[in-house]
Amino acid sequence: MIASLTLELSIEHAQSLKDKRQVMRSLKDRLRNSFNISVAELDSTGLWNRATIGVVGISDSRDYLDGLMKNVERKATRIANNCGAEVTDSFLEFL
Repeated sequence: MIASLTLELSIEHAQSLKDKRQVMRSLKDRLRNSFNISVAELDSTGLWNRATIGVVGISDSRDYLDGLMKNVERKATRIANNCGAEVTDSFLEFL
């Protein structure tokens, strides 16, 4: 089983690409260090106040992946809020 979580972020305080990168780097690094997952920025638009993050996990148990992705989403929301960003939407799918 493969679980794919997509998180849409709003970074209202970002005034430059550098501000956006700081938030994204912090979020990606903290999620990788907390969970055994892969994390990447998916949508590299020119907008400084919007971002999309993709998170992928693999396991033989769908229940484990469901719980893992819920924990990842909760932690991502907390980290984003601490960095001045907000998770505006999330999508979870199993392959």
